[in-house]
Amino acid sequence: RDPNRLFVAVMGHPYGANAERGLFRSTDGGASFQKVLYKDENTGAIDVVLDPVNPDIIYCALWEARQGPWENGAFSGPGSGLYKSIDGGVTWKRLERGLPTFADDGLGRIGITVAPSLPSRLFATVNSAKGDGLFRSDDAGESWYRATTDARVATRESDFAEVKVDPANPDIVYTASVVTWKSVDGGKTFSALRGAPGGDDYHRIWINPKHTSTMIIASDQGAIVTVNGGQTWSSWLNQPTAAFYHVATDFDFPYRVCSGQQESGSACVRSRGDDGRILDWDWHPAGVEEYGYAAPDPLDPNIVFGGKVSRYDRRTGLIQQVGPHAGPTAGFRSVRTAPLVFSTVDPHTLFFAENVVWKTSNSGKTWTQVSPDLTRTDSIVPANVGVYASSPTATARHGGVIYTLAPSYVNVKRIWAGSDDGLIHTTSDGGAHWTDVTPPDVRARPWSKVSLMDAGRFDAGTAYAAINTIRLDDFRPHIYRTHDSGRSWTQITNGIADGAVINVVREDPKRRGLLYAGSEDQVWVSFDDGDHWSSLRLNMPATSVRDLVIKDDDVVIGTHGRSFYVLDDVAALRQITAATAAAPVTLFKPASAIRFRFSKYPDTPIPPDEPWAQNPPDGAIIDYHIGAGVAGDARLEIVEAGGRVIRTYTSRDTAMAPADIGNTPRYWIRPTQVLSAAPGFHRFVWDVHFERPVGAATAIAYPISATPFDTPREPRGPWALPGTYTVRLTVGGRTYAQPLTITMDPRVKTSPAALREAHAMAVALFDAVARDSIVAGSVQRVRDQVRALKTMGALAASLPLLDTLDAQLAELAGGSEGGRRAGAGRRAVVAAPSLTSVSADMLTLMSMLEEADADPTVAQRAAVKRTMGEFMSVVARWNMLRETGVPAVNAALRAGGVSATISP
Repeated sequence: RDPNRLFVAVMGHPYGANAERGLFRSTDGGASFQKVLYKDENTGAIDVVLDPVNPDIIYCALWEARQGPWENGAFSGPGSGLYKSIDGGVTWKRLERGLPTFADDGLGRIGITVAPSLPSRLFATVNSAKGDGLFRSDDAGESWYRATTDARVATRESDFAEVKVDPANPDIVYTASVVTWKSVDGGKTFSALRGAPGGDDYHRIWINPKHTSTMIIASDQGAIVTVNGGQTWSSWLNQPTAAFYHVATDFDFPYRVCSGQQESGSACVRSRGDDGRILDWDWHPAGVEEYGYAAPDPLDPNIVFGGKVSRYDRRTGLIQQVGPHAGPTAGFRSVRTAPLVFSTVDPHTLFFAENVVWKTSNSGKTWTQVSPDLTRTDSIVPANVGVYASSPTATARHGGVIYTLAPSYVNVKRIWAGSDDGLIHTTSDGGAHWTDVTPPDVRARPWSKVSLMDAGRFDAGTAYAAINTIRLDDFRPHIYRTHDSGRSWTQITNGIADGAVINVVREDPKRRGLLYAGSEDQVWVSFDDGDHWSSLRLNMPATSVRDLVIKDDDVVIGTHGRSFYVLDDVAALRQITAATAAAPVTLFKPASAIRFRFSKYPDTPIPPDEPWAQNPPDGAIIDYHIGAGVAGDARLEIVEAGGRVIRTYTSRDTAMAPADIGNTPRYWIRPTQVLSAAPGFHRFVWDVHFERPVGAATAIAYPISATPFDTPREPRGPWALPGTYTVRLTVGGRTYAQPLTITMDPRVKTSPAALREAHAMAVALFDAVARDSIVAGSVQRVRDQVRALKTMGALAASLPLLDTLDAQLAELAGGSEGGRRAGAGRRAVVAAPSLTSVSADMLTLMSMLEEADADPTVAQRAAVKRTMGEFMSVVARWNMLRETGVPAVNAALRAGGVSATISP
């Protein structure tokens, strides 16, 4: 009735008391809100529904619940309950008859729904210490009874509390938990609608009110849709919704990105696909438990360790448990996320942590304990626990665990360890002796979780620590830095917004003091060792960044809810200085570029509707900055070592016109880059090819193996050989230059000599096509003059000569008026080579030579030799016409008294 009126159920802070709890109402479309139902600072609102017939009738569930600072700690209290308003939220009544109470049953979370076609019927999922259950009311909530004895349909109700009724049938009821359940008899009996043996963790159900067979259910993995009442469902694999806890990269090419993921086991996915994009077959599970670290073996890209500890072999798909314990062992503690990381100095050494540190040098066959318990010996209850401090949950002994390990990048014996109860230790002798180096203010706040540490990339005494204090009800960012082996620490968060709780910090491996940090909503960057920070969110959605690593020139991010992200090529970030903004123009030195084919898929493309991710740019990434006040055009040139300019771009280039598209839908096509001359930072990608060939046979086309939004136009110029080039940028009349190295795809084992031979042939053909185009232009100009003369009067005596010359020119030009092949069918008569036919043959041969990084075949060598000979013969025929045929016609014209002549 009134779309500007809305209600919001607010739970408040999970780890502390606060007044931003309860039910809020807006009457102006969300511009402002008023709190209309509030219990106290420990009780929030968890669910709200409106009567579909009378929107002034509102039901709201309050839940008194808080999380403790240790793993799996939770508190509850008497504030939980179900409330009803009949006046739009002005006054409220608690509904209790037939429902569990806190005093007698340990009442907890409640989920509530109203049957749209019969508003007096309500269902509620109810969590209680004496057993969860589904309850039903047939009198608008005045009284309740347990609807079913099936305990499965409402289980783990502190995690799941969803219940919905079919909009057209009040007897069809759905609940969601580890399985989505359906009842057709008003909630008495249920059958499984959707689920899996391990549980899928379903949280939300939506039913189309006009077409009730259309439903959406949302789970930890994503959302799925049915249009036939649940007989079949769409896939959640088409959504980037994976929830990762960490991220790691392997040592293969292209490198893979790996992690355990919430409710979906684990994933290792290639950072670049061979088929134009990253497709379904570019990822695989790796046996890592859902919360676990992944640790790819530095010595064997087929092996991935994970969890607590598993060993996965990609060649066989087998998973072996190789942890230090084969069963429960007293004295050792671990939580869901246990550190597992290889030494970068000694690639044979793998570390694993519980409350102690373990080490293996033989892939988990044997383990050695290399630390004592590195957690607190006392069990302190932090102040934010508040009114629950004396509860049995709070007063029980709670032991911390080592939550992060950071082996040194430069000293095999230096290791850093941080615990979830707020301690930092380090060893300089491989674990024989450990020193507590906890910053004093962290020590003073037990359960300040050391979320992740990173050892310094350039010296053994440097380390960085991300401290996540959300479990202390502290939402401020905390990052610490030491340069003296932990004797002193500096907190470095200037520029990071309050509320940006930090999960991870890493140092760049190539520029000292270049730091990256991940918070609960984005990525941050510092160029001065953490003294100042700036946002690096760019095009990322706001999402929880749980971990990040720097792989070669890329920043790789694991998010909790939006999958993996990669920031391609941070070479420019490594070169930015305070002077960059003031300089008129800065051309950053590009990172080495790999000669990687944009797609090797040979056939009709995989439809864009299938799950896929974008590949990195296939070429050299060129970053530059133009200062304010710099005016003029921009010009970018790629120059070979010998001085030849092989590619030129300018700011006056035009984007692809609609006429270029032909019969190819626009969504397949790679947008045309136009070099920018505007002030600011710019990124341009050279595709590692020479200029596009020009000529009669170079009409725009697109390959059949297309890639959505990234299919380049063909034909393309020859590949640039691996080697060193110069990037030359001219802006505002001044020229700037940087070297650029092109390397071969490391999987290609073709010899450099073979690559050079194929390249030389391709470039010779490319140059010949260009020359062919010039000759074709000259031939066309002469033909135009001949045709103009034939239309003039008083040339009857010269017409036979002009006709003969025109025919000779037509045969030489080829195309629709003459060419290589006359007639049709397989037995077509082969005519003399023409400019058009030879150009087409040369382009075909160039494509053959370029389609594989391989030694040219004998047949290809012979074809190149033959075709180049034919090209020279065509040029010779043109020269003969130009030097003898045209002068002969001109002489005849003059003899006939015609002053007009042909200019070749």
